Amino acid sequence: MNAATGRLGHGALTPLVVASTVGAALGGFMFGFDTAVVNGAVDALKAELGVGSALVGVIVASALLGAAVGAFSAGTIADRFGRRRLMMVAGTLFVTTSVLCAVAHDGPTLALWRFLGGVGVGMASVVAPLYIAEIAPARLRGRLATAQQMSIVLGIFAALVSNAFLVRAAGGAEAELALGLPAWRWMFLVAVVPSVAYVVAAVLLPESPRYLVMRGDRDGAARTLRRLHRVPEGDALLGVATIEGTLHEARPAWSHLFSGPGRLKPIVWLGIALAALQALVGIDVIFYYSTSLWAQVGFGEQQAFWLSALTSLVNVAATVVAIFLVDRVGRRRLLLVGSVGMTVALAVMATGFAQARQTADGVVFVDAWGVVTLVAANVFVVAFAVSWGPVVWILVGEMFPNLLRARAASLAAAANWAAGIAVNLTFPSLRDLSLPGSYALYAVFAAASFVLVLRALPETANRPLEEMREDTASGGPQSL
Repeated sequence: MNAATGRLGHGALTPLVVASTVGAALGGFMFGFDTAVVNGAVDALKAELGVGSALVGVIVASALLGAAVGAFSAGTIADRFGRRRLMMVAGTLFVTTSVLCAVAHDGPTLALWRFLGGVGVGMASVVAPLYIAEIAPARLRGRLATAQQMSIVLGIFAALVSNAFLVRAAGGAEAELALGLPAWRWMFLVAVVPSVAYVVAAVLLPESPRYLVMRGDRDGAARTLRRLHRVPEGDALLGVATIEGTLHEARPAWSHLFSGPGRLKPIVWLGIALAALQALVGIDVIFYYSTSLWAQVGFGEQQAFWLSALTSLVNVAATVVAIFLVDRVGRRRLLLVGSVGMTVALAVMATGFAQARQTADGVVFVDAWGVVTLVAANVFVVAFAVSWGPVVWILVGEMFPNLLRARAASLAAAANWAAGIAVNLTFPSLRDLSLPGSYALYAVFAAASFVLVLRALPETANRPLEEMREDTASGGPQSL
């Protein structure tokens, strides 16, 4: 690492870096908001649009499918047209589909607009960690990249609060609120406000200096580095030269992800595995099914609602803690501790649900197992939110070499969305088959995540992006 790169990596936290991070992280807010907003509209759209449970499932899942498609395509778009333009495309999809979902008059049409909105979500899930990693000083990269996960959990919480406010103002999700539209349609329409803010931010943000170098714009990259990090021109030019040295006079292409015919490089496989395991530990089950889940095991309807809200607040608070730990403790150690916490908590939840018994009034816990299971669920959320929640998105943005980064990140994000789809589609059946068994399965995935990190993942904290190499995954922790 040369002196100029060191000064760039250990530079001050400038206002432009902060503003650019916040602007890019608005995509994460839309990610969380879009994920949660439909939950408040499910019963109302059943009644108004006359759709059955199967079509409701399609409407909910269509956004996840769109997100997988958007994530997979994001890398190519980011490398060909730039990080900022990708944000603009995602933001435009957010704005357009928010309006179209609000005025949809049948289930299939709503599912289509949800799919297209999901494409925008998938794009945003790739470009935010990618862009933040490429503009942040190395010593602060983890802390800044955590803004993506913080925005996601704030988006989820904002959607829950917005839905509750709209329903209360109208007197019900199906009741008319304003402009002749019922409250459930306004749930979608409210998303226009943060979506427009995201588009405006994308227009104003500086382009990633690493993308500019890839496109041959050395002067533009140097100017951007000077603006972002407030370094002398000589340091900026040396930084540009360092970035150029990692590209090996080649343009990013999908072929660079392979070490041979049909063989992905180990670093790419590691990224895919990390991203998939983030979803396979079952975090979506806690947030998508928590209200019905708590009601199923004996809590009243109002109790179940507030327990879900409490879990969301715990998620936000734990993510704040992660911001202060990720650069000090390191990615690898946080993931290992988080894996242990998730495994233990999920095992306790599986045991707790196994103690519940069926009665004429529903399922009830025996003795104190209801409280124990509730505590375990929140311990799981804390363990996830301080580790696998934010850290995986940080790694997706930083762990790959410059030549691979955008496309490898898009492949990893697509794997995350695909795993999320699998969890969401299979949980209802697994729950009916064996609720304790489903949580035991998630505990197995959590244990597998510990083994993966222990054996394959080196530490990336405080390392300049130009030091990331293709053989990072093959070295394991000894390559630190």
